[in-house]
Amino acid sequence: MDEFGLQESHSLASFQEHNPDTIPDLFASESDHMPSHNSLSCSKDSDFYYAFRLETISLFLQAQYSCNLDPFIPYLAINYLDRFLSKRDIPQGKPWVSRLLEVSCLSLAAKMKNTPFSATDFQRGEGFIFDAQTIHKMELLILDTLDWRMRSITPFSFLPFFLSFLDLNDQTLTRALKSRASDVIFNAHNEIKIVEFKPSIIAASAALSACQELLPLQFPSFKASISSFQYVNKESLFKCLTLVQEMMVNEGYESMLDTLSCTTRTTMSVVDRQLTKSDQSQNTNTSSTIIAEKRDSKRRRLNGTLCSENRFRLSHHFQKC
Repeated sequence: MDEFGLQESHSLASFQEHNPDTIPDLFASESDHMPSHNSLSCSKDSDFYYAFRLETISLFLQAQYSCNLDPFIPYLAINYLDRFLSKRDIPQGKPWVSRLLEVSCLSLAAKMKNTPFSATDFQRGEGFIFDAQTIHKMELLILDTLDWRMRSITPFSFLPFFLSFLDLNDQTLTRALKSRASDVIFNAHNEIKIVEFKPSIIAASAALSACQELLPLQFPSFKASISSFQYVNKESLFKCLTLVQEMMVNEGYESMLDTLSCTTRTTMSVVDRQLTKSDQSQNTNTSSTIIAEKRDSKRRRLNGTLCSENRFRLSHHFQKC
């Protein structure tokens, strides 16, 4: 434990969950569960973090399907990752550190959902293998960095509240709206710009987007009700809503292209789809691929230590912002 500068009294068993009793408590506490103001998008190394984040999301989604995880687990793990990276820098030349951070964030998220998770199975076929002690030490560093606030307040905490503004009597329709809004929230997590918005604003934007799609006639009054709510910043809401709607348009267009590609299987369909991507997305995907290739080229097993130097300390590789 001394390697991490943590108190011996800190352990996963001693963690006390945050459990606000009222909606005002949620709004008052949500900023404590966001990345710090020194956000990833403003970082001097934003290109590196953007590519790393995309790669991590892809890795977590693979784990979700291969390990049959609740989709909220990778979502929560990304929340931990964003908050951690907003407070600490990680070395860009040591890909094993990035991979250890990914494994540990996913492990913590699974523990918070009381879900069995095999880090060994998750790491199978990867370039780096970490034992339980190494992962546990990294978990403690994450916990300490995030001030042990692990039961994150997320957009899902606010979604039922905002949907109640519609006052629907049809439970089937209510479930459909909640399901669609949840999909929007999950998909929005792929966009790094979304991290600058409060969870309540993301939830409100997702609810509005779902309503506009499924109940367009009720959208104007629903939008007016949410935007006038005392805890909602109208300017931030409209900015986030625009971002979410743009994302949904792109999502629908890419889905259409996927369908065309599957039915026609022509080279032109693939080319057309690639031309719709922004230059930023192309550069990001290239950067992510290069990082992944570098990681795969450095396959080795880490047994009990965090690098080949026996006296190396993990905390030295994480600089506080």
